[in-house]
Amino acid sequence: MTQRSIAGPICNLKFVTLLVALGSELPFLGAGVQLQDNGYNGLLIAINPQVPENQNLISNIKEMITEASFYLFNATKRRVFFRNIKILIPATWKANNYSKIKQESYEKANVIVTDWYGAHGDDPYTLQYRGCGKEGKYIHFTPNFLLNDNLTAGYGSRGRVFVHEWAHLRWGVFDEYNNDKPFYINGQNQIKVTRCSSDITGIFVCEKGPCPQENCIISKLFKEGCTFIYNSTQNATASIMFMQSLSSVVEFCNASTHNQEAPNLQNQMCSLRSAWDVITDSADFHHSFPMNGTELPPPPTFSLVQAGDKVVCLVLDVSSKMAEADRLLQLQQAAEFYLMQIVEIHTFVGIASFDSKGEIRAQLHQINSNDDRKLLVSYLPTTVSAKTDISICSGLKKGFEVVEKLNGKAYGSVMILVTSGDDKLLGNCLPTVLSSGSTIHSIALGSSAAPNLEELSRLTGGLKFFVPDISNSNSMIDAFSRISSGTGDIFQQHIQLESTGENVKPHHQLKNTVTVDNTVGNDTMFLVTWQASGPPEIILFDPDGRKYYTNNFITNLTFRTASLWIPGTAKPGHWTYTLNNTHNSLQALKVTVTSRASNSAVPPATVEAFVERDSLHFPHPVMIYANVKQGFYPILNATVTATVEPETGDPVTLRLLDDGAGADVIKNDGIYSRYFFSFAANGRYSLKVHVNHSPSISTLAHSIPGSHAMYVPGYTANGNIQMNAPRKSVGRNEEERKWGFSRVSSGGSFSVLGVPAGPHPDVFPPCKIIDLEAVRVEEELTLSWTAPGEDFDQGQATTYEIRMSKSLQNIQDDFNNAILVNTSKRNPQQAGIREIFTFSPQISTNGPEHQPNGETHESHRIYVAIRAMDRNSLKSALSNIAQASLFIPPNSDPVPARDDLILKGVLTAMGLIGIICLIIVVTHHTLNRKKRADKKDNGTKLL
Repeated sequence: MTQRSIAGPICNLKFVTLLVALGSELPFLGAGVQLQDNGYNGLLIAINPQVPENQNLISNIKEMITEASFYLFNATKRRVFFRNIKILIPATWKANNYSKIKQESYEKANVIVTDWYGAHGDDPYTLQYRGCGKEGKYIHFTPNFLLNDNLTAGYGSRGRVFVHEWAHLRWGVFDEYNNDKPFYINGQNQIKVTRCSSDITGIFVCEKGPCPQENCIISKLFKEGCTFIYNSTQNATASIMFMQSLSSVVEFCNASTHNQEAPNLQNQMCSLRSAWDVITDSADFHHSFPMNGTELPPPPTFSLVQAGDKVVCLVLDVSSKMAEADRLLQLQQAAEFYLMQIVEIHTFVGIASFDSKGEIRAQLHQINSNDDRKLLVSYLPTTVSAKTDISICSGLKKGFEVVEKLNGKAYGSVMILVTSGDDKLLGNCLPTVLSSGSTIHSIALGSSAAPNLEELSRLTGGLKFFVPDISNSNSMIDAFSRISSGTGDIFQQHIQLESTGENVKPHHQLKNTVTVDNTVGNDTMFLVTWQASGPPEIILFDPDGRKYYTNNFITNLTFRTASLWIPGTAKPGHWTYTLNNTHNSLQALKVTVTSRASNSAVPPATVEAFVERDSLHFPHPVMIYANVKQGFYPILNATVTATVEPETGDPVTLRLLDDGAGADVIKNDGIYSRYFFSFAANGRYSLKVHVNHSPSISTLAHSIPGSHAMYVPGYTANGNIQMNAPRKSVGRNEEERKWGFSRVSSGGSFSVLGVPAGPHPDVFPPCKIIDLEAVRVEEELTLSWTAPGEDFDQGQATTYEIRMSKSLQNIQDDFNNAILVNTSKRNPQQAGIREIFTFSPQISTNGPEHQPNGETHESHRIYVAIRAMDRNSLKSALSNIAQASLFIPPNSDPVPARDDLILKGVLTAMGLIGIICLIIVVTHHTLNRKKRADKKDNGTKLL
């Protein structure tokens, strides 16, 4: 066992002890939403800076959450309610009666209020990128939804809508309606409307008014122009995840009311479990109990907070450890780039450094011009000290001193902490950090950085980065590029278009092309860094063929950087650069390109990279995600590649996918995902994501991803149909993407422990199949799914095990004893390939099937599930359960259509007429033959 692995648990134990002692403070300090004594604390609702100031927006948010709190309390059987809520007001709003923020920011919000950026529509939705029972990313409301009372006719009251979305966000349940499949054939061969519960009533409505069900069903397809209108008065009390707008609906579907046959996302994603079953299995319900008595909880309390001046302090390690592996040089290059290009105008910036003691290098300077930026760069450290010991707490103390000189407190400030050393006394300053109100972004350099460094970031809501000692890694600049003001104003933030590094041999070159698309181009900068004493030869071509040379770049020979700022808006198209290593030794050459939005009305394409968990233990895999979008529209068919850099060893590249299989839960939602489990050793890993999109017609999705509250088209009341205004679709115009685009983003860092030395044992099974579908074609059943891998979603599995049953409960609870399908001739394909398998189900359609509880049940449905196995017989988790109609009488629908009845009548009449005609013809022919025979006999007699 290494010294680090021994020291790590000891330090962690000290941290845990200290965190327990400070436990009462944590729910309010960067820890997100916490459930305490049945009440949620720390819910953050943020209004985007692009939203115009409107005080009614604040009052309506308060009303929504207050109503939601009581509705949620009753729906959860007196379990949970909302206690403390913070509303983050944009800095652009002029009213000044708000409190100052601490660690709150738009990017950390649980609920965001913003427009669609030019699109129309007001669907509230929750972005869910993980599986059943997992928390989502955020809830999104438009300002119009919160201000326009007319929309409540279709969505229901705002408080009810919020509870619907909260269940998506907090507990990972899914919608129980399906606009694409509004009806289905149930186990008794009857056509049913997709709903939950099945007790909710209504009528079919055609274009001219109410009509029989058979008028809307033609060859098992829903006729265009038909819809199902629900009665405004209901007796059903469930379900909130289906239609929260009904006044009778006050609870979630449970085991007794859940409709397991409905083709909705809840059944698909949660293996046919009810929403209430998933909710009660959550951590919230494991750690809370129903409140006694009959009294309602107190109404929520609200805090209105607003960001003040943007304040940043760089807290930089200058101990002797920074002399190793060019760490100081990388820090200088990245910090200069941050100060000259990334940090936003009007920000106050200071600089502190530390070894065993802290030092203030620069008091706060407000950035109002390029000269202010250059002045701050001059204060960056140029040498390291001789001291090996470090005191991170001393550095942070000096950082707090710097920022507190502006307003007396560090509230709302940001610390960028960069260090390569270990500090056993780091826990001593934890109380100061927690009470400071500052957000700490940490950047760990090399393998000896303090193992608990990331706790400072986690507890204050900061980002975590790791820079390995790899000469051609650009992770340091990537980390500084990722750190933004957190205001949510994408039009002011810098976007990274390129980040690459390569060890170039003497007199060889690094050559590549970066695309500047038409959504960016303002404030574009090309940065080149190197290791040797002088710059490489630089040649840059713009799309029109104009050349830029080394002497066009501004060089800093001390920091070994060269930068070129493109005035105005950079020309869209392909920019080609060539770096020639003119030195006689191998050196790392690196290129970074950033830009900003070119049009304040058109949001640029962006990528956000992140992992599901940033600390895990082998053999659990890391789930890597990249959210690629323009505004809120997902970008499809992009090439998304993740690069993972370990502390030791070579980087690993991995293609991320948006195919709705393996780690990717939902297809075509713009969130590209993959499992990562190629762990080289214990320690930290750095993540970066590259996105490239080829020139083509825009491949933005036509709808916003996520789970949406249902918009009801209308109701029936007292026999009258009352239709709501048509729902506005969130549409968009196709646009020509002449140049395609490229994006880069750091995904921060994660750490892994428990990785065995030497070759790893095979402990990774194939991933769960989550997209199994079943279609009945005459007497055969066709299954389709995405092939898993030998290890999760990589490689090739060995065999499939497919089983079926007429009983949903049998296949759900007793898969091993369900009927086995012969798959001996079906070998799994490579992971990611679509599998299609057709077979004849050998299940009797006549006899009833016995249930586990001894009851019998006549079923016309067949249920199928599948799992994969690898060569070491490791089995995947059971797939989602697919279902199909087992038997449909030939030439008829489950519900005969009127056209079919008419056709049968016509055919019957024609058949009868044909038979009559045939009888007449035969009779006539027989009589004629008889007459001829009689004449012949008479002639014979005469002869």
